[in-house]
Amino acid sequence: MTKRRLETDGAPRAMGPYSQGIVANGFCFCAGQLGLDPATGELVEGGVGPQTERALKNLLSVLDATGLSLADVVKTTCFLADIADFAAFNEAYARLMPDPFPARSTFAVGELPKKGALIEIEAIATFAQV
Repeated sequence: MTKRRLETDGAPRAMGPYSQGIVANGFCFCAGQLGLDPATGELVEGGVGPQTERALKNLLSVLDATGLSLADVVKTTCFLADIADFAAFNEAYARLMPDPFPARSTFAVGELPKKGALIEIEAIATFAQV
């Protein structure tokens, strides 16, 4: 198996020993993205809605580095700092994620990797046309 690392300035740099994304065997595996502005490295303001939108835009930048888009995403895993934000998260997610929506798991977690982060989203996309 060959795998290729993805790097783009359109998404925040990795905050540890991991890649923004990996392409392998016809899939693109995107690392979890927070609602960080890639230009400043700071979380966007305004709550879970704007952070969700920014996280999805960061994922789109990683996907775009391979010629993929959010329409090619087949699975997302979403982590919320507070399950009470589920409705607002869903609203923002539905605005940016194209239909048919990918399969998804959403969890409330105790803490995210940056203080003040409300959402993290990771994605798997495919190059195969269904």
